[in-house]
Amino acid sequence: MIRFAPWALCAIALCSLAHAQEPEFERTLQQIQRDTQERTQKQLPAGDRALIDYGGYLTLGYLSFDDSNHDNHGLRQYELVGYARLNLDGAHEFYARGRADYRDYNSGDSFENQPSTLAGRVEEGWYRFDLQRYASAYQGRTIQGDLTVKAGRQFVEWGNGLTLDQYADGIAGEARYGPFVLDALAAVTVKETIDFDTSRPDFDHNTHRGFYGARLTVPVGRHNPYAYVLFQRDYNRPERLDAHVIPTRYDYNSYYAGIGSNGALTDNLAYGAEFCYEGGRTLSNSFDPTSLQPVNQTDNHIEAYAADLRFDYLPNDRRRTRFTLEGIIASGDNDRVSSSSTFGGDSPHSVDRGFNSLGVLYAGLAFTPTVSNLMVLRAGASTYPIPDGRFFRGMQVGTDIFVFGKTNRDAPIDEPTSDSRYLGTEPDVFVNWAITEDVTLAVRYGIFFPGQAIPSGNQDHIRQFFYAAVTYAF
Repeated sequence: MIRFAPWALCAIALCSLAHAQEPEFERTLQQIQRDTQERTQKQLPAGDRALIDYGGYLTLGYLSFDDSNHDNHGLRQYELVGYARLNLDGAHEFYARGRADYRDYNSGDSFENQPSTLAGRVEEGWYRFDLQRYASAYQGRTIQGDLTVKAGRQFVEWGNGLTLDQYADGIAGEARYGPFVLDALAAVTVKETIDFDTSRPDFDHNTHRGFYGARLTVPVGRHNPYAYVLFQRDYNRPERLDAHVIPTRYDYNSYYAGIGSNGALTDNLAYGAEFCYEGGRTLSNSFDPTSLQPVNQTDNHIEAYAADLRFDYLPNDRRRTRFTLEGIIASGDNDRVSSSSTFGGDSPHSVDRGFNSLGVLYAGLAFTPTVSNLMVLRAGASTYPIPDGRFFRGMQVGTDIFVFGKTNRDAPIDEPTSDSRYLGTEPDVFVNWAITEDVTLAVRYGIFFPGQAIPSGNQDHIRQFFYAAVTYAF
């Protein structure tokens, strides 16, 4: 790891932290929103999901969390989500979902002194065509295999989420013939996507990256092995930008080649495994970390990797108990000051080994690190403790325990650390309670205990995260 002058490292660290707080918060909030959406849709009666389906839900929530500067933020959030679906003979499907939310921060708690805001957006809006059902419904014939095409704004999940797990605008296709399933994707990020390069100007509301790839799956018994390649192209402004004291250019173009499998090992044991290699080219850092003097940026190779392995044990009891064990690892680069940024990134004339993607893997509530130069071990359990109770039978409780470390002890993560490997431990607990068919309660609490790699190294500098919300579906 490059040895920095203390004042130089402090200056870079403060710059990185100023940009990093909001992405951490947004990643956690997006995960909670997806959980709420999934739970709400599962509660809809089957009769409500026929040819014409419409509805929505209202969520009233409160969130309190500590950031890596040990500052607490409090937020009341009100979300209104509406959706509509039209399905014609199974061949044509139209879907749209919009979200409006109002964020009401406690005084002085918003990021960069932003005021409380009311915002709305089209979260999904797509058309899906199914060739096999079209031939059956309109031509009265049966064809071998199938071809489906979905066009518009949609949620794209690539593999286990190591590479891509975001909303995107574009076209996704799936071709089936015999046991073979071929997926193809051509899409661009939704403009408001928070970029992994937090040093880039407008990274939190003006992101333009393209994704083009294919994935082949061949089911074998209970197993679904797959292989994929995905190309990411940087369509953000390529010209020199003076967002920092030192002029910095940005251009990060990568590809991801991965293999994986998911399925069941026994009637009670499910699994998911994936390994991903990242290659491509990126522009190097724009300054010397020791002297803070400008340097010429070079075009560097990317050679990075990440892997995820998860086991779920389901006893198949009436309490729907589940036990989970998961391990995540991603490579890091000891030339970097920041794990994912160009400003403070890879040294000139070197190989960038820091893994970056737009994937999202669950890595806790309070710490929420990006999956770069990271090792995570997660053990979790959940159950419905009172399955026969009239009032509490829809209540699920659970816990996850995380242990965090750095893959390369000399390389950075997305906040300042020392050369130690151990980042810390975090226990999380949650409650999902379907009180009625229309009303659910969600509670999340996590507490992060920093390890030796966190500069404070002080157990008093714990970080807490609390979220509680009531959702009404209509």
